[in-house]
Amino acid sequence: MKQTRREFLHGAAVASAALAIGPPHPHSRAVDSEIELILTEPIGTIAPEIYGHFVEHLGGVVYDGIWVGEGSRIPNTGGIRRQLVEAFRKIRPSVIRWPGGCFADQYDWHDGVGPRAARPKRTNFWVDASEWPAGARRNGPQSYDSNQFGTLEFSRFCRQVGAQPYLAANLRSLRPQDFWRWIEYCNSPANSTTLAAQRTTEGEREPLGIRFWGVGNESWGCGGNFLPEDYAMEFRRFTAWTPGYGKDLSFIGSGPNGGDLEWTRRFFARAAERGALWAMWGWGLHHYAWNTRGGRGDWGKDKSDAVRFSPSQYYELLADANRVESLIKAHWQVMAESDPKHAIKLVVDEWGAWHAPGSEPFSEALFGQQSTMRDAVLAGLTLDTFNRHADKVAMANVAQLINCLQSLFLAHEEKFCVTPTYHVFDLYSSHMGAQSIRTEFLGPSISFAHDDQRGSLPGLAGSASLKEKALTLTVTNPSLDTPREARITVRGGRVQTASATALWAREVTAHNRFEEPRAVELRRAETTVREGTVVHLFPPASVTKFAMALV
Repeated sequence: MKQTRREFLHGAAVASAALAIGPPHPHSRAVDSEIELILTEPIGTIAPEIYGHFVEHLGGVVYDGIWVGEGSRIPNTGGIRRQLVEAFRKIRPSVIRWPGGCFADQYDWHDGVGPRAARPKRTNFWVDASEWPAGARRNGPQSYDSNQFGTLEFSRFCRQVGAQPYLAANLRSLRPQDFWRWIEYCNSPANSTTLAAQRTTEGEREPLGIRFWGVGNESWGCGGNFLPEDYAMEFRRFTAWTPGYGKDLSFIGSGPNGGDLEWTRRFFARAAERGALWAMWGWGLHHYAWNTRGGRGDWGKDKSDAVRFSPSQYYELLADANRVESLIKAHWQVMAESDPKHAIKLVVDEWGAWHAPGSEPFSEALFGQQSTMRDAVLAGLTLDTFNRHADKVAMANVAQLINCLQSLFLAHEEKFCVTPTYHVFDLYSSHMGAQSIRTEFLGPSISFAHDDQRGSLPGLAGSASLKEKALTLTVTNPSLDTPREARITVRGGRVQTASATALWAREVTAHNRFEEPRAVELRRAETTVREGTVVHLFPPASVTKFAMALV
């Protein structure tokens, strides 16, 4: 009997299975899934800024990660780790957010300018974090910031890798005037102001031309414990009559913690009262995924290990990450109550997996968890979600770049490697600037149980984009044990040639380490084009990219 579309979408559930997986035979099963790419239904341009990054003065992110100092024996360019720059440039980073995060809420930008030898040492926001690994040296720049890496050092790092800077301002403990003066220091024309003249003496005569400015960070929490109405008043004060010095400044508001719709509703309503809402370009949204061991954790106290996890924990983490789609839709709808034309877009400027302490590559890497194939699948699911909502999401920043949370890189002293998440960003880079098109995934879903609660995930998920005749499709198979063979059909076009590149490993716990930096890497994958249709077998726990040329 022929399946209906609804029956096909809600097909047989797949049970949780063991973690070890092997390579599937290229034609080991019949087609069980369908992927339709509908060229006639464009969604919007995928902003390159969706593939953004996040740098905070937290653990080993800045010092030892990015900044090694000009006199270091580690190869560097102006004090910035050269190996990081070379690997980072390959994936074409679009934007980098700095200096936090919660660190931004105590940071005074004045401390990070001027001669480095004269810069003050300050207590880092994270000095008393309970998650510091045993044996960590607590008197270094990870706990007491030396301010050797400041505004110009960050700007030069962005220039070296080809990314735009995104500065997060301290709204909790500095004045609006300090915010305006920071913009003046960065953007005022050469020798036009005292701060521009100071910038010249520090080696940057021309303005930095910084466009993106975060007005506070997590103002509902570490950024001041504000009520949304109070934060709306502060947002007005910080953004009123701010000179741009010829740059169209894009202010990003401190949006909700996950699903707090009332934060969005109440801020938008109050900010709109005197027109301050229209000073805002983007509305920040933070969403981390974690395992909770029976209850939603706090700062990692109840989170599960990055490398040692059960099948149910694997699925629960991915399902938690997948919530970002419902958050985007829900906040978008609430934003429309005050902004019906959607002039303001969403900025998911912190996202990723957050695991329990214990897998750090070195003791100063606070929250420096390992990144496994599970995290790679999570990254694929999340980036595909942003692509599918390219009309709503204007920027996103994975947390964080190096040595922290779902990082793309690990570095310590002279050691360096990339993580599976890096390879996902490499795979997906061809989506940047392309037109997102509607995709339909038809096939069996995955059902799982965790802590007596049931959940589900799509059997296959992904996104597609078109740039002239080049069509890119990215697909994740979240199943731990089940390969999926799918027929890929293009509506409104015909595929002439197709190539596939995949990220997968024999064990979903596989990860790259300093001692084994190529345990997980990209592979060419077999795929078949038959009369304009592509047939492909997706390995379990994998991320795959297709590059297709249309007739």
